[in-house]
Amino acid sequence: MNQEFRVLLYYKYVPIENPEECANEHRQFCTDLGLKGRIIIAAEGINGTVSGTIEQTDAYMKYMEEHPLFAGTIFKIDEATEHAFKKMKVRYRTELVTLRLEDDVDPNVVTGKHLKPKEFFEEMQKEDTVVIDARNDYEFDLGHFRGAVRPDILNFRDLPEWIRENKQEFEGKKILTYCTGGIRCEKFSGWLLKEGFEDVSQLEGGIVTYGKDPEVQGELWDGQLYVFDERISVPVNRKEHVVVGKDYYTGEPCERYVNCANPECNKKILCSEENEHKHLRSCSHECRVHPRNRYVAQHGLSEQEVNERLMAIDKEVTM
Repeated sequence: MNQEFRVLLYYKYVPIENPEECANEHRQFCTDLGLKGRIIIAAEGINGTVSGTIEQTDAYMKYMEEHPLFAGTIFKIDEATEHAFKKMKVRYRTELVTLRLEDDVDPNVVTGKHLKPKEFFEEMQKEDTVVIDARNDYEFDLGHFRGAVRPDILNFRDLPEWIRENKQEFEGKKILTYCTGGIRCEKFSGWLLKEGFEDVSQLEGGIVTYGKDPEVQGELWDGQLYVFDERISVPVNRKEHVVVGKDYYTGEPCERYVNCANPECNKKILCSEENEHKHLRSCSHECRVHPRNRYVAQHGLSEQEVNERLMAIDKEVTM
């Protein structure tokens, strides 16, 4: 079957004098072209994921290559059967990736050594090497490199503080770090160097590039890769598939993510379809009985039906 769509993932750290104006122009171009996706433009550069037909994505990459600021941008390309986004959003932000550092890091000035997939694969297996996942906890829980450190963080901006709190685990060791497409590691590895860690390397092109590499073929990656679009997850390891995700309610192997139905919580939960219905797609009793529970509204459940499910859960817990 011919795959008629593509998903492009890319970033470039480059100084932009008028980022808000640039964002407006970029939004208009992408909308006119018919692309959908999410792009962030800041004074430090551009970061985006867009989807479109082969013709649309070719036209976009040509536009970027001819752009005075964005020429040389490296695109990771996934084939797809449909759009990976519902809308086209281009936003101006103060940072491409939110770290909120007192002393910001410019990856064009300081960043960790870039390792090609084969080099990263080999370095991972050496002694005195520690592999740090630079992503959020829910991304790690769906898939990660075998033996990687899972920072206990909900947001990327919490990573520096977590590293400082656990500094003794990493001192004197070779540090490898990785993220989805490479953009978070550019800053994080630079920050590690500024913090005094001496031997810091990063996976060039991120997990996406590692999974497509014809030589390593995603080896030593377990689980799926979390992506920030309608696909939710994509495969990485082309040699073997090991499920590492666990159902939130039962602990059974699971790779299906949903968001908690309480809009004030919205926690990402790995769970089967059966458990989603059983627990009203909620992570706790408080979320199940929340007056704005989206699952209850979506399925038109009466108060009696909700109470029946709550009683069934209570009965199961007390058995």
